[in-house]
Amino acid sequence: MSDFLIELEKAAGGVGSVRTNEPMKHHTTFRTGGPAAYFAAPSCVKELSDTVKLCRGEEIPYYILGNGSNLLVSDAGYRGAVISMENFCGCAVTGDRIRAGAGLLLSRLARKALESSLTGFEFAAGIPGTLGGAVVMNAGAYGGEIKQVLQSVTVLNKSGEVLELEAKDLDLGYRHSNILERGYIVVEGEILLEPGESAAIKARMEELAARRREKQPLEYPSAGSTFKRPEGHFAGRLIEEAGLRGFQVGGAQVSEKHCGFVINRNHATSADILELCRQIQERVKLQSGVDLEMEVRRLGDF
Repeated sequence: MSDFLIELEKAAGGVGSVRTNEPMKHHTTFRTGGPAAYFAAPSCVKELSDTVKLCRGEEIPYYILGNGSNLLVSDAGYRGAVISMENFCGCAVTGDRIRAGAGLLLSRLARKALESSLTGFEFAAGIPGTLGGAVVMNAGAYGGEIKQVLQSVTVLNKSGEVLELEAKDLDLGYRHSNILERGYIVVEGEILLEPGESAAIKARMEELAARRREKQPLEYPSAGSTFKRPEGHFAGRLIEEAGLRGFQVGGAQVSEKHCGFVINRNHATSADILELCRQIQERVKLQSGVDLEMEVRRLGDF
């Protein structure tokens, strides 16, 4: 056992808290990706801070992982440490406010809001991510986005200090915040909702779920909308107009149900997915002159 692994286990929670050569296909919604050299899941802020400080001190690259729903990991894997937020999933309701850990799935947070008869979070019930990831990219759907309900976040800064920031300090815009730019790690967040009727909240969630099932290829692994929405356009429509509905590279395919989704149709590799995305960008540029920007983040060497 290497000295770094021993120290990493100490930082992340003790013996057995770190896995080596962990297949990342088990931790991404694309269901692709090679092994991470180290995979740690701290259980508290101190363990998280100690883990990050150790990686920085030893110059080991690291990546903070939520649900892996917006991530494409190289088939060769990742030579650094993946730090999972899966244990940061607490949730508490106080009046019309909900404070939740960064690792809590949005679907569970929406369910908590429903149980508490709080409205305003229905739009997020079907987004396959965590609260932390949603804050980082200001996730949204069906006319709603995180910045509409987010009040504050607790973060770790580069020095390992805990900071409490108001939502207005995060420069929240379309699929953007300043979290990554400033080297922050979201630990938890607080959202502000409004009192509502449980029956109406449930009906709205069911309506949006039905729309997702009808229009999105939920039966296949994907990362949701693969490309950002270009100003004045819709990515899916541009891809369809370029004649790419159902277009396939290896096991990766442009969804026939929704052209804005690249899916893992048949045992795709990450290389298949990335090459398909590259060809989509090339064809759309030729067809419409519009540059498509990937919404999905990449990790590892491609």
